[in-house]
Parts: sequence; structure tokens; C-alpha cells
Amino acid sequence: MKILICSAITALALPVMAGTAYAQGCSSVYVGATDYDQSRPLTLDAAIARAANASPEVLTAALEAKASSADADQASRWLNPSLSVETENFAGSGSLEGFNAYETTLVVAQTLQLGDKRRLSERAARAEAALASAECSVRSLEAQKLAGELYLELRAAYDMAEVAQASADLASEFSGVVQRRVDAGASAPPELLRARAEAAALQAVADGARGQVEAKGLALASVWGSPEIDFVLSGTAEIVTDPAGGSAQPDSGVHPSLAAAKAGATARSAATDRARAGAWPDITVSAGVRRFEDTGDSAFLAGVSVPLPVFDRNQDATRAAGLRTQSAELSAQTVEARLRAEQASLAAQVRAAKSRLQRLEGEALPLAEEAYTAAAEGYRVGKFDLTATLDARRSLIETRAAVIDARLALQTYTLRLRALIGAAPFEGEIQ
Repeated sequence: MKILICSAITALALPVMAGTAYAQGCSSVYVGATDYDQSRPLTLDAAIARAANASPEVLTAALEAKASSADADQASRWLNPSLSVETENFAGSGSLEGFNAYETTLVVAQTLQLGDKRRLSERAARAEAALASAECSVRSLEAQKLAGELYLELRAAYDMAEVAQASADLASEFSGVVQRRVDAGASAPPELLRARAEAAALQAVADGARGQVEAKGLALASVWGSPEIDFVLSGTAEIVTDPAGGSAQPDSGVHPSLAAAKAGATARSAATDRARAGAWPDITVSAGVRRFEDTGDSAFLAGVSVPLPVFDRNQDATRAAGLRTQSAELSAQTVEARLRAEQASLAAQVRAAKSRLQRLEGEALPLAEEAYTAAAEGYRVGKFDLTATLDARRSLIETRAAVIDARLALQTYTLRLRALIGAAPFEGEIQ
């Protein structure tokens, strides 16, 4: 079964397309060919790292973060001065006829932003850039967590396919036992038909389980933008251990979602300060020189232009920005409370799932295996009927499936908890 599944996945593997773009964290973006060693089995850590580096959603967010940083650089720049040339008093009448008495004025003007607008504009833009970077970190964590969960689901589907095929093989083998009893006249022919029907049904389940493996593999590959399965699996599953025995406590660091919420509040606060500065009018100072053509004389000139803040003092924009700041601060408090509740819930789920798995592996599965072995042997020697044997086998199959389901639940809850508190394999300090 392992050879079959791994061979199928290997056959579907394609090289990563040239031109793949990926973001390393949210601080840099690289666009170019990316090569992955497809001969090495994919691990949980590798799947998570690959999602962080190649997820299209992470790449898009990282590019937006870089664009926001460029916007902040632009906001820090001074306004450009203006140059104007003006000619007057020509082509008139009398003494102003023709170009004998025209005047030429050359003026250089510079607008000065009052109220510290330039610094506040840059500060607001830097806050928006920090928000974009924090949101990129959120996307990165989401992509990593999705890849981790899909990897665990793929492993569970792989294990379930093995159990399904083993069950089908067991049913086929048991059909041989029924065949021999029917041939010997110890069992009725309908029992053979029933045993064969059970074997065919279990084989159909095994076929469907193989399809699930491929579907889960494609879903995982799509996280990093691959249209095909471009990896192979190892024959052994990895164990995801829960941090602190499933009793992790809130730490002093900042989760990306909370960091993004706080960055949003900071950005709104900076926007409010910038809006307040809008109440100050900007002044334009100018200086130039004027030449009088009729006398050949020239003189300097200077001027100041100030708009009168009679109708618009930017008061409405300031009020709107203040309301958005309050909303962002409330959102940050809500996110923090929900993260703490989610962490406590996940810790409880980890403990419950761990207890369930231990009970199934330590008690239920050994007893189910022993019951089926005894029932099959009893049927072979004529002590038990076919129904009791098939029921024992069905119970064994269901118990094996329950073990796989319980293991997946434990590892999934553990993975989510590790993502929440920033434990390995998730990168960065995100406690």
C-alpha cells in the first residue's frame, strides 16, 4: 500500500514552475525560480516552511507591505518648489505699444506645510506600513497553519487507506476460510456469498480511501500554488507533541492577529493626529526678480500667500479619524480576549484528545484485535457463526479507524495550539 501511494504521488510530481515568487517572512520578497528537492519525503516542518515561503496569499501581502513602505518614503519628502515666468505690459497702446515697455517677472515659490504636517504624514504612512506588515504576518501564520493541518489530514488519509486495504485483504483471506468450510459441508453456501460481499465492499472502501489521499495531496500542494502534487510522503508518520502537556498559558509576546489589531489602532491614531494638523493652513512663500525693459532696470520681489481657514478647518475629518481610532482600539481589545479564550479552549481540547487516544490505543484496540482473532478461530473450528465473526471484524475496523481519527484530532489541536503560542515549527516570536 505504501509503495502504491508513494509511487502515485511521485508520478504526479512536477518541478516548481520557474518564476515562482515567495516571501521570506514579510520583510523581503524574492521573485524567481525556486527549487525543492522532490526526492526527499515531505515533513510537517517542510510543509509549513514551504507554505510560508511560497503561498500566493503571503506573497501578495508581502508585496503590499513593501508598497506601503514605499508610500511612507514618499510621504517623508518635501513639496517641490514651483518656478513661474510672467511677461506683462506689451502689445498695448501709446507708450506700451509693441515690446518697448514690457516687464518680465521670474518667481520661485515654495509651499511650507504648517502644523508639522510632513512629519505627521510620514508617521501616519509608517503606521500604515507597519499595519500592512502585521497583516502579512497574519496571512503567513494562516498559510502555515493551513498547510500543517492539511499535512496531518493527508497523513491520516494515508493511514486510513492502509487500514482500509488491510481490512479488504483480511476480508479476502477470511473468504477463503468460509470457502473451505462450505466445501467441507460445515457452512451453508449463503455464508460464502455474504463473506465475498463483505470483502468486495471493503475493497471499494479501500479504493475510495486511495482517492482521498490524492485529493488531500492536491489540497496541500495548492497552499503553495502548485497545480499538481509535487512531493512524496515518508512511510512513517510524525508525532506532534503538545507544548507543556496541553496546559500552555498565555505568554508575554504578541500573536500576529493581535499585533495587526494593535498596529491598526496605531495607524488610526496617527491618522487622527494628521487630520488635526490639517486645521493649520499651508503658506506659500515666493521670491523673484522683475526686469523693466524700457529702462533696463531690475528689482527683487517677495510674497507670502496664506489661505484663510474660514469655512474648512478639517474638523469633520478629524472627528471621523478619532472615531476610527476608538473602533480600532476596541477591536484590538476584542482580539486579545478572543485569543486568550481560544488558547484555553485548545489546551482543553488537547488534553481531552490525548486521553481519548490513549484509551483507544491502550485498551479498545488490543481488545478488538483479540476479539476478532478469537472469533475467526472459533468460526474456523465451528464454535461461532459467521455473523459473530463479521461483527468482531467490523468492530476491529471501526476501532482502527477511531484510533486514526483520534490521533488526527490530537495532532490537529496540538498544531493549532503551537501556532497560537508561537511554538515550533511556526517561525518567529508570535507568542
